[in-house]
Amino acid sequence: MTVSTKINTGRFFEDFVLGEVILHATPRTITAGDAALYIALTGARNPLHCSEPFAQSLGYKTTPIDNLLAFHIAFGKTVPDISVNAVANLGYADTRFIQPVFVGDTLTTSSEVIGLKQNSNGKSGVVWVRSTTVNQHKIPVMSWVRWVMVHKNNLSSPAPATVIPDLPAFVSVEHLQLSPYMSAKYYQTNATGGQYLWEDYQVGERINHAAGMTINESDHSLATRLYQNNARLHFDANLMKNSAIGQRLVYGGVVISACRALSFEGLENALSILAINAGTHVNPCFAGDTIYTITEVIDAWPLPKRTDIGALRLRMVGVKNMPAHEITDIKTENGYHPNVVLDLDYIVHMPRKH
Repeated sequence: MTVSTKINTGRFFEDFVLGEVILHATPRTITAGDAALYIALTGARNPLHCSEPFAQSLGYKTTPIDNLLAFHIAFGKTVPDISVNAVANLGYADTRFIQPVFVGDTLTTSSEVIGLKQNSNGKSGVVWVRSTTVNQHKIPVMSWVRWVMVHKNNLSSPAPATVIPDLPAFVSVEHLQLSPYMSAKYYQTNATGGQYLWEDYQVGERINHAAGMTINESDHSLATRLYQNNARLHFDANLMKNSAIGQRLVYGGVVISACRALSFEGLENALSILAINAGTHVNPCFAGDTIYTITEVIDAWPLPKRTDIGALRLRMVGVKNMPAHEITDIKTENGYHPNVVLDLDYIVHMPRKH
């Protein structure tokens, strides 16, 4: 019997070439079912993404898709080519949400390899890519940089020249993309239930969000399939039982979405994510872990030529199996608290007081 060679086993570290552009397969048309299932999996309550009259009152034609749902779907397109053979996804930076995504939009993603560094053990290396997603009109809707540690297949292959990209510490105000038709001039807080607006948040303020969410086996498996993310470490229990950690990992995007949903109390009027400046999955998360969230206000920016909305730069910290208020030191000289699973620096826009 002849063994077929038609199976695509994905790229290993030695297969990446600096500067190459990878066109990812499987364009995805977003449906109302995707949006409803995302709410079922996360409990997200932002009315911008579930109330058409509310969205229209802000100038949108209808409810835009939750930024993170669109991001996870776009991210999922990259996995077969970038990280299906990953050791771990290490971080995000310079993520920009350029245009809103709506039901009926079709998303297609490509990635450029912008950095390579082989690890000292010679068994793996870190790959940096800048990914861009466009809609059916070829209009960019989001872009991001991420870096991932990938196994080598041929250990004797030579190490590439080390190139580590220079990334911005944060997305600056002039690069934040706002929908030109969006207006919060007549914003009312009754739809969100939260009374606090942009002026009410102080730099250095910490919010210990009270609610927790336990991530079940079915929750994280279904969510990751919704995003068509086929990374083996999230699905193949037989493979992972023989790994160093001994079990499947929860996809980091599941943790990000859980934390964002849990932060609703206290940030009810944070309408949309404009950018993700940096993000790290600090410790692994597994099925059965209960997630809590801490928010720290890093900065508050007025936006050029806008008196109706402002921007908040926030630090979202995900904690497992320990309520947020019990974490006094998120990070020390010796590293992160062992119960911290996520450290995400992101920017939202929020209505200002009239």
